[in-house]
Amino acid sequence: MHNLAIALKLKGYEVTGSDDEIFEPARGRLSKYGILPDVEGWSASKINGGIDAVILGMNAKQDNPELAEARKLGLKIYSYPEYLYEVSKEKVRVVIAGSHGKTTITSMILHVLHYAGIQADYMVGAQLEGFEVMVRLTHEAKYMILEGDEYLSSTLDPRPKFHLYRPHIALLSGIAWDHMNVFPTFDFYVKQFEQFIDLIQPGGHLIYCDSDEIVKRISLNARKDIQTVPYGNLKYKIEDKKAMIISGNREIPLMVFGRHNVQNIHGAWLVCRLLGIDDETFLNAITSFRGASKRLQILKQTADSTVYKDFAHSPSKLKATIEAVKELYPERELIACLELHTFSSLNKDFLPQYRHCMDSADIPVVYFSHHAVALKRLPELTADEVCEAFADKRLVVFNNPAALQEYLLQCNYRNKNLLLMSSGNFDGLNLEQF
Repeated sequence: MHNLAIALKLKGYEVTGSDDEIFEPARGRLSKYGILPDVEGWSASKINGGIDAVILGMNAKQDNPELAEARKLGLKIYSYPEYLYEVSKEKVRVVIAGSHGKTTITSMILHVLHYAGIQADYMVGAQLEGFEVMVRLTHEAKYMILEGDEYLSSTLDPRPKFHLYRPHIALLSGIAWDHMNVFPTFDFYVKQFEQFIDLIQPGGHLIYCDSDEIVKRISLNARKDIQTVPYGNLKYKIEDKKAMIISGNREIPLMVFGRHNVQNIHGAWLVCRLLGIDDETFLNAITSFRGASKRLQILKQTADSTVYKDFAHSPSKLKATIEAVKELYPERELIACLELHTFSSLNKDFLPQYRHCMDSADIPVVYFSHHAVALKRLPELTADEVCEAFADKRLVVFNNPAALQEYLLQCNYRNKNLLLMSSGNFDGLNLEQF
């Protein structure tokens, strides 16, 4: 939301906003552009008839006093994705969807467009190198590149966000059950992606990952006026701890690694072709792509040890990330540490989805907070239940951040890597300092 506010400010609009709490980096960025609220919290007095539009984020609930006043005054109220569609109606919309990889693929496309000097509006879910903010809106850009999240739009609009974008070009990376609090069964979750495909514009394109059997099945059942294009694994190799994709007789060095990222590159490549970017330009551009923020990000590196942090938290992301690090460093032991932080990951009914997901790690570690479980109003979770769900007798489980830090600090890291994975922050553990 704060990135959207900045994008609108840069577009020349007068922008105000409210939130109950504002943290960094949002606080600093809003202050830089002169749109940080004077006080935190909600007040109906901030809403008046002179406002042209209200954009509603997920943090504002049904009983929000500002929302109530806006409705009373009959102001135009948009959800976040609804507004993005509104301002991109006349643009070519590209939407990247899937349970995993969508942030990275969206980031790759934006990186290549930037390299090629092609202007595009966008919304992406991570900070990118060379891009100041995560949302860009202009009058001039021909394209709108959108990361298509399947979570709900707003308290007034229970539709998945990606149902509102109606893409001309869509990419579907994979389907692995997530957001159990919203999509209680896997079949119901899959239906959201089927509907997403059905909302592609007539004559549009669907690029889909054909190594995912569910994605392949629903993509091949797309309307006949949608052109479907499969993508999969490019040829690649690892040499001197660097991944390289192979195109004809050419070896293209990468700054990212892992089978999942090579697959992501292929999907991004096919999207860029449809946007008129030739293969030579794409391959030259992708060599300098460093990855999205918090995706296999190096915190510290020595001659015989590397510490990574990654946003991985769902089973499919977890498995792919661990396997990527092991493939790059087969000779080193890997300590893989996961924080269970989301509603799904802390839910006893969902936990069995993690079965054998950490098998590739030499030392698998899981952290969860009893406080996080309580905040999500879920039944209490025990370490034994976590071990049973992962089906790994080697699993080491912690629910105290100090104990986790003490355990990790006493490890001997000679010829050993550490991978820290979470969509949270291990209850305030300062990873850089650690």
